[in-house]
Amino acid sequence: MKIYNDANLIKKHRNGVLAIGNFDGIHLGHQKVIVDAKKKATKYKLPFGIMTFEPVPVMFFDKRIKSHRINTLNQKINQFEKFNLDFIIIIKFNKKFSKLSAEQFIEKIIYKKIKCKYLYVSKNFRFGFKRKGSIKTLEKFENKFNYKNLIVKPFKKKNKVISSTLIRKKIREGKITEANKLLNRNWVVDGKVIKGHKRGRKIGFPTCNLKMGNYVVPRLGVYAVKVKSSSFNKKGVANIGYRPTFNGQSLLLETNIFGINKNLYNKVISVSFKKFIRGEKKFKDIEYLKKQIKIDIKQAKKNYV
Repeated sequence: MKIYNDANLIKKHRNGVLAIGNFDGIHLGHQKVIVDAKKKATKYKLPFGIMTFEPVPVMFFDKRIKSHRINTLNQKINQFEKFNLDFIIIIKFNKKFSKLSAEQFIEKIIYKKIKCKYLYVSKNFRFGFKRKGSIKTLEKFENKFNYKNLIVKPFKKKNKVISSTLIRKKIREGKITEANKLLNRNWVVDGKVIKGHKRGRKIGFPTCNLKMGNYVVPRLGVYAVKVKSSSFNKKGVANIGYRPTFNGQSLLLETNIFGINKNLYNKVISVSFKKFIRGEKKFKDIEYLKKQIKIDIKQAKKNYV
């Protein structure tokens, strides 16, 4: 799979099938778009790829939005690889690109640089300056710019359209098992382990601490998780919150990894959320906290039976 950071370079993979979107989460709806596009490419023996945008446009336009992403760009690329793509085009979403009108985007990017024969988008796809472009715009210019626009109907589950917005809502509400079903996998937070106050180690439950970065923040509290690194794949229990018992001020994801009791500072780990256990609490003292942690660990382990 070839990754292009400049659409000008895509000479080998022109005249193929292209799916366009933000693809935040690469949920079941996104997967339907990708699978349908892949079938078309296979049928006509054409190169197949995806165009996505970095940063996520909504975060570019509103710098106040921080806790938004379901997955990072690297996670997105890793998920794309599973669909056996020929290429990915990562468009740098900047001020210059944001000024392109819908027609300019079609002419300059889709037609002149990529020359795709088949274009796949979701029904609610919007593009171009002030998001004025829609599927109607794409249909309008099909003949002029020599491509066929194909729309994938919204993917529904229990009569609800699956969307990144819906999944963010589920995660924020702590409905992680529901979010995982819509993603067709467990939601994962990747990060580098940072130093904390070593309180967990002092009370007998050492944790690996991660900052949440731009990830959507789940409901504060305790979760059953799985943790991966380059050297292990273990089960664990994680707390996302501010540590009210210790009057904490910063948001942290703290994970107690079962069977691991060593220094993991600066190591990259992936925390996979399996089930919400309880909300964040402030405890009377450390002894009450220790008792609750033991209960949380038992609850977490029940989810792996």
